[in-house]
Amino acid sequence: MVPDQRDEVQCPPPDQRGRRHPPGDEPCHLHPGQPGWLEQVDRAIEELKPDSFKGYTIGDNTNKNLAQYPWRLDDETLLYPFYERLLKAGHDIVCVHKGLFPPSIEARFPHLRPYATVDDLGRAAKDWPQMRFVVYHSAYRFAGGGTAEQGLEQFDRTGRVEWTSDLAEIPAKYGVSNVYGDLGQIFAQTTVVQPRLAAALMGILVKGLGADHVVWGTDAVWTGSPQWQIEALRRLEIPEDMQRRYGYAPLGAADGPVKSAIFSENSVKMYRYDTRRAALDGDGVSRAKAQYAAAGGERSNLAYGYVAAG
Repeated sequence: MVPDQRDEVQCPPPDQRGRRHPPGDEPCHLHPGQPGWLEQVDRAIEELKPDSFKGYTIGDNTNKNLAQYPWRLDDETLLYPFYERLLKAGHDIVCVHKGLFPPSIEARFPHLRPYATVDDLGRAAKDWPQMRFVVYHSAYRFAGGGTAEQGLEQFDRTGRVEWTSDLAEIPAKYGVSNVYGDLGQIFAQTTVVQPRLAAALMGILVKGLGADHVVWGTDAVWTGSPQWQIEALRRLEIPEDMQRRYGYAPLGAADGPVKSAIFSENSVKMYRYDTRRAALDGDGVSRAKAQYAAAGGERSNLAYGYVAAG
């Protein structure tokens, strides 16, 4: 959430429901290498009191042709002083956009490919075990200009999906337990058009990272109301043939331990959210729920957002 949004739904501290996670134009967004970027970090910590920081390692994700400051998580000169600063200030969560860089985008911006993969994550995670690294989109390559069919073809042919498989192998390869995979876009872009690919991605992540290191995300601002994605994961199961061939564990019941962890429990633990707090009756979310119930409480499951023309 950006600061204004978080404040809108909150009760007075410490009974805070929302967590601040700024978008690209916020001071809590990382701009390594740009003039004064560490001073901006200091100001954000002091004034905005973020719950985590986010960055795009390719520099400028929206305007890739203008990306002048790509960076790596394992850059000892540029990023390691930032991690040290965060830890001294009591922060330990860094979220990074990875993936969403299909072959068609790579053909246009080949110089940015090394920054879109997770090749820089393993050493950074090992060097900074106190930090927690959340990889947005789980580094899934084929959204943002590619197709789910490309991802499924690759999985059927190799048993891997770029670069989600690389992410999932980091804990075993580097001996770390501070790497997390987020499902924003990765689930929305696969579960309807290629549910078998969605199942494969879930199997890859849960097997490699552990069910306690996969966190729910929807990117719902781009894909409409998130309820349809929630319902889809509740119903999704990894096919038995895929479980046998690749050693994937079943996802289980809608309210079972795996899906409950992914939907909420992992993020609750990560952000140290106190679920015992009961003083949320008067915040913005509770008021909206009361109004919804008063209006009948029926779920429409409509998807709101942009629709592709004809």
